[in-house]
Amino acid sequence: MPGGYSFRPRAWSLALALAACAAGIALGNWQSRRAEEKRALGARLEQVSVHGEFVAGRTVLLDNKTRRGRVGYEVLTPLRLNDSMHVLVNRGWIERERISELRTPAGEVRIEGIALERLPHALELEKNTGGKIRQNLDIAEFARETGLALQPVVIEQHGGPADGLLREWPRPDAGVEKHAAYALQWYSLAALAVVLAVVLAFRKNEDSSK
Repeated sequence: MPGGYSFRPRAWSLALALAACAAGIALGNWQSRRAEEKRALGARLEQVSVHGEFVAGRTVLLDNKTRRGRVGYEVLTPLRLNDSMHVLVNRGWIERERISELRTPAGEVRIEGIALERLPHALELEKNTGGKIRQNLDIAEFARETGLALQPVVIEQHGGPADGLLREWPRPDAGVEKHAAYALQWYSLAALAVVLAVVLAFRKNEDSSK
């Protein structure tokens, strides 16, 4: 119709819109999965209480952990439950400048906390080669390295003997709202890509009578 508009999408704009839509949906789905994972983690946390003796010589310090704007270490020490079984305990946080003050309680202790399937994994430029100070710690790898029979969980300590460590732990489900908001943003961008592709596909008809 002369002077009107017709639906004539350009191939390149249609391909670009489809790619943007697919990327938005994929990223939205990823953020939604992360939100569900954190909800599930918060729902299945197990409160535990164990007795044992710390193996101080196997203590590991996870570096670059921040609390209240300060940088320090999270202190992980195996707890001997009996002659053959151990469990890894994340005892708490200590500032770098105070690391010389770190002490491990001697004798039998009672530890209360929650059992986690694994420790959060931080980005590291080089693969872990052992040592006391590390970026990450995998339970199974640490068991092979030390020869200790470790339970396949790590206890995030909430109660026990006073040792000067700070135990302010983030909630396991922290960030659910953030992931949900990001998912909504990505889905909205995917929808916007489709709308723009449709709008731009309508082009004004040329008046052949001129």
